[in-house]
Amino acid sequence: MRKLKVTEMGRMNVEEFKASEKMPLVVVLDDVRSMYNVGSVFRTSDAFRVEAICLCGITARPPHAEIHKTALGAEDSMEWRYFEHTIDAVEALKAKGYYVFSIEQCEGSTMLQNLKTEPGRRYAIVLGNEVKGVKQEVVDRCDGCIEVPQFGTKHSLNVASTAGIVIWEFAKQMIVER
Repeated sequence: MRKLKVTEMGRMNVEEFKASEKMPLVVVLDDVRSMYNVGSVFRTSDAFRVEAICLCGITARPPHAEIHKTALGAEDSMEWRYFEHTIDAVEALKAKGYYVFSIEQCEGSTMLQNLKTEPGRRYAIVLGNEVKGVKQEVVDRCDGCIEVPQFGTKHSLNVASTAGIVIWEFAKQMIVER
């Protein structure tokens, strides 16, 4: 086996990316404090052609060197918008017909492996602060919660890791398997 060179991968440029069809998924970051996590979410969102990112509260916004360090330019390709309050982002998405999930450990959560997306439906996922998670008042405004199963001693995953796992599940159902 030979590793492919970047020039052999046939990736699109920023203009082609912006004009391309996107997965009907928006990622909402609720007070994510690490710019490296923000950059990682940008990069993962670009990789799976997520529609947009909502940066809320204390979540840093591009341009910033620490975001760029992990985004590697995805902050230029991804559509993003800032909201002072995460609830405003959730309400705006719901008003546009998105079904909004908090990614959180809640009573009645849907375990990720049990998630079933519906063709034609648009979704948004809210990922929370590295210490406190998604704020309860935001959880209360969402249509449901998705929980990533965990089998070790820790009770949570890094927000960027969680984003990758959950975005992949949506991509698998909405792009790969359709």
